[in-house]
Formats: sequence, C-alpha cells, structure tokens
Amino acid sequence: MTEPAFSEITRLEKLWGGEFGNEYVERNQDAGNGREQFWKQLHNDYPFASVLEVGCNIGANLHWLAQCLPAKNIYGVDINENALTLLKQKLPSINVLWSPARELPFRDRWFDLVFTAGVLIHQPQPSLPLVMAEIVRCAKHYVLCAEYHAEELTEIPYRNQRGALFKQDYGRLYLELFPELTLVEQGFLSKSAGGWDDVTFWIFRKAS
Repeated sequence: MTEPAFSEITRLEKLWGGEFGNEYVERNQDAGNGREQFWKQLHNDYPFASVLEVGCNIGANLHWLAQCLPAKNIYGVDINENALTLLKQKLPSINVLWSPARELPFRDRWFDLVFTAGVLIHQPQPSLPLVMAEIVRCAKHYVLCAEYHAEELTEIPYRNQRGALFKQDYGRLYLELFPELTLVEQGFLSKSAGGWDDVTFWIFRKAS
C-alpha cells in the first residue's frame, strides 16, 4: 500500500475514533428504533448461531440480535471508544472489542454471520477491499451488508469532511472480489418504514 493511501486510512480512522465520531454517536442514539422485524426475520430465514457486527457503534442492531441469540455468541467491534462504553452499559453481556475494520482480531470462519450496516460507506477507497476481505474471512456461512447504493462510485459531501461518505454498488463489489460468495437476497430498507435510512441490503452465502 502506498504511503498516501495508508495516510488517508489512518486519517479517517482517527476522525471516526475522535470527536467527530463522538458527535455521530450522539446524533444516533435512537437509530435502532424500528429494526426489530428485520433482524427477527433474517434470523428466521437464515438461522445463525453466532454473529459479528463490524462497526457496531452503540448497538442499534446488536440490541435486537440479543433477543435472538445468547449474548455470549454476539460480538461487536468499533474504533470509537465512547460508542463502545455506551454499548457495554446497554448490553453488558455481549462481547465488545475495539478494533479497526481492516484488521479483525478473530480466526477464519469464526462467525456464522458477519455484517455491516452503514459502515462500508464510510471506508476510504484504499481500505475498502481490506475491510471486505476481513469480513469474508471471519464469516463461516453468511455475509450481510446494508449500505447506501449507487450504480457508480459517488462521493457524498458529509459534514465538511472529505472522503467520509461514498455510495456505490457494494453487492456487486463483493461478488467481483470474492468468488466464494453467492448472492441469496437483496432488498431495500426505506426511511419511511422506520428504523433505517434508505439503504440497500445484500445477503451472501459463503461456500463451505
């Protein structure tokens, strides 16, 4: 990796791990309201016994997953310490760790399901394939992403920060980069339905 690319990765990790990320936490205290049905349906359709969320923030998704799985089988990682502290207070029994998404501290195929929700969109382009590769590496059966979609890579201005929000076809990118994945479902989660923010989701099955 070139030095400018690595510099951009570390710049944005520090951004999300610092005050900018803390402000994001404050704005999204109620982000999980309305997501219950999605997670219960997902668990019913694709039974999984263990799960990792990469970029879990304060647990908007893990809160609902804790109603489907034993807490010991639920893991979340994030790079914002403030978010993790709040998550530990809300869900003290689940497993919460600090980690950058590009270097996950888990063994290969350790979780039945590994997912992101509104996290790939905030990855700088040099680190995006690294993050996706780590997600696929840690997944045993399923990979899920729920992200803003666009047919082509499009940077969106985001709170006066450059390189902090991108739309693209993340589902297509997963399939291009990882031939061991097969798309099993794609859908849209609208803001008007509550709980989400007009995101597209893709569910992939990983070959054994």
